[in-house]
Amino acid sequence: MPDKRLLIGDLLDTYGALLTEKQRYMLELYYCDDLSLAEVAENVGITRQGVRDALKKSEEFLFAADEKLGVIKRNREILKIADELASISDVDAARELANRLRNI
Repeated sequence: MPDKRLLIGDLLDTYGALLTEKQRYMLELYYCDDLSLAEVAENVGITRQGVRDALKKSEEFLFAADEKLGVIKRNREILKIADELASISDVDAARELANRLRNI
């Protein structure tokens, strides 16, 4: 499993539009900009505990969305197959298929 920050980044890229603007902003500040809970709280004007609770709720939502929809896992599988196909240097069709998979 990838680092939690990377995973949250992937989840935000994939499902972030399903969150409120404030939820998305707090997750980005904490995970992408590497701010502390106190720094996020200061930026959004709520308590540190409020930020912690909001982050936890938002993370649970993102993980539940991916559990149901499976987009992250599917994308990783597609990229893995594309990389494997691209390594077959003597087959032009494999390279073309790998490129098509990458563009999905």
